[in-house]
Amino acid sequence: MDAGFFIDEKAVQVENIFLEFLKTFRLDPNSREPRYDSEIAAMDANESSTMFIDFTHVMRFNDILQKAISDEYLRFEPYLRSACKRFLIERKPNFNADDNLNRDVNIAFYNIPLVKRLRELSTGELGRLVSVTGVVTRTSEVRPELLQGTFKCLDCGTVIKYVEQQFKYTEPTACVNAACMNRTKWVLLRQDSKFADWQRVRMQETSKEIPAGSLPRSLDVILRHEIVEQARAGDTVIFTGSVVVIPDIMALTSPGERAESRREGSSQRKNTGGHEGVRGLKALGVRDLSYRLAFIANSVQISDGRRDTDIRNKKKDAEEDDSQQFVAEELDEIQRMRNTPDFFKKLVGSIAPTVFGHRDIKQAILLMLLGGVHKFTHEGINLRGDINVCIVGDPSCAKSQFLKYASGLVPRSVYTSGKSSSAAGLTATVAKEPETGEFCIEAGALMLADNGICCIDEFDKMDLTDQVAIHEAMEQQTISITKAGIQATLNARTSILAAANPSGGRYDKTKPLKYNVALPPAILSRFDLVYIMIDDPDDQVDYHIAHHIVRVHQKREAALSPAFTTAQLKRYIAYAKTLKPKLTADARKLLVDSYVALRRGDAAPGSRVAYRMTVRQLEALIRLSEAIARSRLEAQVQQDHVREAVKLLQTSIISVESGEIDLSTFQGENNDDGDGGDQGQGDTWPSTTPLETAATDNGAANADGAANQQKKKLVITEEYFQRVTQALIMHLRQHDEALTQDDLPGMKQRELIQWYIEEQNKRDKYSSSEQLQSEVTSIKAIIERLIQLEGYLIVVDGGREAPTGEGSRQPPAVPRSERILAVAPNYVED
Repeated sequence: MDAGFFIDEKAVQVENIFLEFLKTFRLDPNSREPRYDSEIAAMDANESSTMFIDFTHVMRFNDILQKAISDEYLRFEPYLRSACKRFLIERKPNFNADDNLNRDVNIAFYNIPLVKRLRELSTGELGRLVSVTGVVTRTSEVRPELLQGTFKCLDCGTVIKYVEQQFKYTEPTACVNAACMNRTKWVLLRQDSKFADWQRVRMQETSKEIPAGSLPRSLDVILRHEIVEQARAGDTVIFTGSVVVIPDIMALTSPGERAESRREGSSQRKNTGGHEGVRGLKALGVRDLSYRLAFIANSVQISDGRRDTDIRNKKKDAEEDDSQQFVAEELDEIQRMRNTPDFFKKLVGSIAPTVFGHRDIKQAILLMLLGGVHKFTHEGINLRGDINVCIVGDPSCAKSQFLKYASGLVPRSVYTSGKSSSAAGLTATVAKEPETGEFCIEAGALMLADNGICCIDEFDKMDLTDQVAIHEAMEQQTISITKAGIQATLNARTSILAAANPSGGRYDKTKPLKYNVALPPAILSRFDLVYIMIDDPDDQVDYHIAHHIVRVHQKREAALSPAFTTAQLKRYIAYAKTLKPKLTADARKLLVDSYVALRRGDAAPGSRVAYRMTVRQLEALIRLSEAIARSRLEAQVQQDHVREAVKLLQTSIISVESGEIDLSTFQGENNDDGDGGDQGQGDTWPSTTPLETAATDNGAANADGAANQQKKKLVITEEYFQRVTQALIMHLRQHDEALTQDDLPGMKQRELIQWYIEEQNKRDKYSSSEQLQSEVTSIKAIIERLIQLEGYLIVVDGGREAPTGEGSRQPPAVPRSERILAVAPNYVED
C-alpha cells in the first residue's frame, strides 16, 4: 500500500520483464537490431497505435513471463500496455508530442500455439489469453465506445477526469469538491473523454467441428480499436483474446422466466394437487441465469490455410490478392509442379482422387477454382470472372462427392442443399438485433461464399421463387435488398457449383437437356459449363469403378496416389489466381470466329443442342480461356487456350446423342405405290431421272425383292428425322402462302420429294444413285410416319378423282405419290 493505493507488485514485475523482452529480443542472436524495433517502424508507416507481439517469441524469451501472461492476461493487460508505451517513448521520444498525452498503445498477441475450438471454451478460461477459431456469421456496425469519461459538475463546475466505465454509462458517485454536495447533476465533456471504435461480431463453429447430433454453437466477439472491420461474414478467423462474463440483457429484462418454470397464478391452483410435481428449477437450487460468455479479442487472424502470413499487411479485400506474399520455397515448388511432364493432366487427376474417371468434370472444377479475370468498365460495371458449373446426372454418379471436395478445397466455401434452402437463406436476411432492437443484415450462403465457392446440391429441387433469388447473384454478382427501411447492394462474387438430377429420375438421351432438367432457361444460360453424367452399363468401366471403390474401402489413403497433394494443389491455385492473363490479338479473332460458328450450329435446322448459344456463352469462352492460361501460369491468352475452351464448351453443351427411329413399318406401306404411276408426267428432272428410277424400283419389285426389303430394317437417327421434317413442313407452308385465293392448298407428295432431292442435289450431297434411292425411300417413310403417327401432315385429297385406265371396271388405287399433302392446322413448331 502506498498513499492509499494498492500496488500489484507481481504485475509491476511482469511489466518490467516484458519491457526487457521488447528491448532485447532478437530472432537471430547475431542480428544487431532487436526484433521489436522494426515493429515501431511498421507502426509509424501505418500510423497505427497497436503493437503486434508474436507469442512464440515470448515463449522463447522467458517461460515465467509467458505463463503469467497466458494464465492471468486480464489482470496484467494494463501493465503490458504500459510497458509498450514506455518502450515506444524510449525509442521515439517525440511520441507524446505527436498527439495528446492520452494516446494509448494497444497490444495484440498472435500465433498462440494452442487454438481452441468454440465448444472447448468454459468458465475455466476466464481471464486467460486464448485463441479460438470459427466462422464469422454476422457483423455489427462500428460504433464509438466510451472508455474513460470526463465529467463536469453542474453545481460548482469542477471537472472530474478518467471515470472508468463499467458495463453501463457510469457517472462519478460524488463531486470531489468538499463544499459541493452534488451526486446526480453531471454533464459529459465529450472532447476530453476517451472513445474507442467498437464492433460486435457473431462467431459460429465450423461445420467440421460440430459433433454428431449437435447444433452449432455461437459466441459474441467484441473487437476494439484498429481490429474492427477486419473480420467479414464468411471468413474463417482465429481470434486471440480472453473470455469474459457479461450480463445477459435478455435474461435481465425478463428475470426468472427463462431459467425456471412459471409460478402458478392463483392460490386456489396451488391448493389443488394437480400441479404439485412441477416446482421449477428454483426448487433444485438453480439461480437465475443472467450472465453469458463473451470474448474480447485483441487480434484477428484470417485463417486461409497458409502459414507465415503477415498479420499487419492482411488485405481487407481478397479481390486485390495479387500482392499475396509467397515464400521462396513455395515458388520453387510451384515451378517444379509446372515443369512436370504432362502436368495439366496430373493437375486434373489430383482433383477429387476418390472419384474414378470423369476427367471432363474434374477439369471443369479445376478451371472453376482458378476462375477468369474480374474486370470493371469505365462506367463501373462489373464483368464477372467467376465460372459457374452445373452437373446433371443419374443417381449414384458421385455428384455430391465432387461438391463436397470443392467446398473443402477453398478457404471461403459454403455447401448447401437446394430443398432446405430458402431465398433469404441463400442471399441475405434482415434480422432484428436482440439488444438494440435495430435491424441488421444477416449474411446468407452466397454472401458467406464471397470470393469463394457456393456448392448447391439438389439444385432442381429448389422452389421456383427461391431459384429466382439467385439470378442476380449469378450474373451481376450482387444481392440487392430493400426491406425494413434498409436499402443495400451486397457483394456475392462467388462461383456456383450446382448438382441436379434429371426430372424423370434418369437421363433420357432421346430428349434435349431442357426436357430432362426442371430448370428454367434463364438459369441454364447463366452456367458456363453444364455436364451430363449418364450411368450406362459398360463391363470394362464398371469393373474399373468397382475395383477402385473396393480398393479405397480396403486401403483408404494408401489406395489413392494423386500426382500432387491437396496442400500443393491449394498453393498452386492460390498462386495461379494472382496472375491476370491478357487476350492476344490472334486469340481475340479466334474467339469471335468460334462464337459465330457455335451460333451458326445452334441455328441449323434439326440441331439439338442443350440450350441456346447466347452472348453469355461468348463471355464463358473468355473466362475459360483465361482460366486455362492461369492453369499453365502464362501471362497471355493464346490461341491454344481458346481452342481448348471451345472444345470444353462443346463437350459441355452436349449435342445429346439422338436416339434411333425405326421406320420399317412405314417403309412396308410405301411399297404399294402402284407400278410407275408417276412416270410420263412430263416433269422437268435431271437427266438421271432419280425419282422415276426410285419409284419404279419400289413399285415393280418382285416377290424376292419385297421379302428382302422386309428383312432389311430402315433405321434413321432422330437428328436426321427432325431435319427432314422441318425442311418439308417449312416448304409446305411457304408454298401455301404463295397461293392465290382460288388455288387449293397443299402439294403433291411426288413434287414435295422432288423439291427436297433437288435442294440436296444442289449441295452435291449424292455421290451415287444408290445413295439417292435410299434417301427417297427414307423420305417416303418419314412422310408416312408424319401422317399416321405424329399427325404433323394431313392428306387433303387422296387422289380418287384421277383419270381411270381404259377398260377398267373400277378406279384403280391411286399411287401415294399423287396424293396432296398439307400441314396439319393444329401443328405448332417447337
